[in-house]
Amino acid sequence: MNKVAVYRKEHFNAAHKLYNPSWTDEHNATVFGKCSNKNFHGHNYEIIVKVVGVPDAVTGYVMDMKLLSDLINEVVKKRFDHKNLNLDTVEFKNLNPTAENIVVVIYNLLRPSIDAALDLKITLHETERNYVKYPA
Repeated sequence: MNKVAVYRKEHFNAAHKLYNPSWTDEHNATVFGKCSNKNFHGHNYEIIVKVVGVPDAVTGYVMDMKLLSDLINEVVKKRFDHKNLNLDTVEFKNLNPTAENIVVVIYNLLRPSIDAALDLKITLHETERNYVKYPA
């Protein structure tokens, strides 16, 4: 059977700050630099969802891309777009919203709604030059 990868790209905008509440502001600034700004900062995140599997014999789809787009909008964009990740989301109430943590959270939000027979990988671009993938 021939596996095929399909990709859906979406974006969302969100603010955050990187901060460990058990550290002083000075130590946070040393570790996280300007990303620990007390007034937060924002990113135009780009998310790429990769689904891999054998195309269905009847439809020819690995996964219906419209359904994948709807799922990303419902599960990710509605939750994070134009939000302060630290203040407005339960996922990052006690979890530092680094790109590494955000990509794992997104994966865990999407995984239950995608057929277990399909492989799922998430790429999250925080900036043009900085991005993370999960699973690696």
